[in-house]
Amino acid sequence: MSKINAICVYCGSSPGTEPAFIEAAQKFGKILAENGIRLVYGGGSVGLMGALAEAVLEHGGEVTGIIPEFLTKRERPRRLAQELIVTHDMHERKRTMFERSDAFVALPGGLGTLEELVEQLTWVQLGRHKKPILIANIAGYWSPLLALVEHMRAVKFVPSALRVDYLVAKRVEEILPMLREAANKVVEAEKPMAVPADRL
Repeated sequence: MSKINAICVYCGSSPGTEPAFIEAAQKFGKILAENGIRLVYGGGSVGLMGALAEAVLEHGGEVTGIIPEFLTKRERPRRLAQELIVTHDMHERKRTMFERSDAFVALPGGLGTLEELVEQLTWVQLGRHKKPILIANIAGYWSPLLALVEHMRAVKFVPSALRVDYLVAKRVEEILPMLREAANKVVEAEKPMAVPADRL
């Protein structure tokens, strides 16, 4: 059984056009704080990222922001976060986010959010780790991606022998219960990234 102490949330550095996106970020930030779960996120103070982190802090929660040095001017990293990690590049950022988190959630976002989500899905498919991944399909935002994954399965670009395990929630209130249920099936030894034998 694995306990969730920290959740990595991928989301946009813009607010988007749908008010439900910001509302979801704020609501999920409050839920994290009230349940004593640390937020691990991209470190920005704008868009959904900013709304999410602000909500966690406003309700007494803990935040770790992780941002590459070249993005510090564009996304204005939070100085209010208890922990701010500035990395050399995106690769170090994503690895650090992985190591600091027990589960992953994708709220609405752009290409960067999509890239981070797909990388986690790929790592799970390849058996590199078993940490839960959840797609928060707020206002149907991720429906085209979910349809694409099913299309990939149908035309055999995602072989049936390779599982792409992820959760999907339509409402923010569903996220934490779903992640906890999934985490209960994972033992602590399965959480670190598997390292190939030739890398040991």
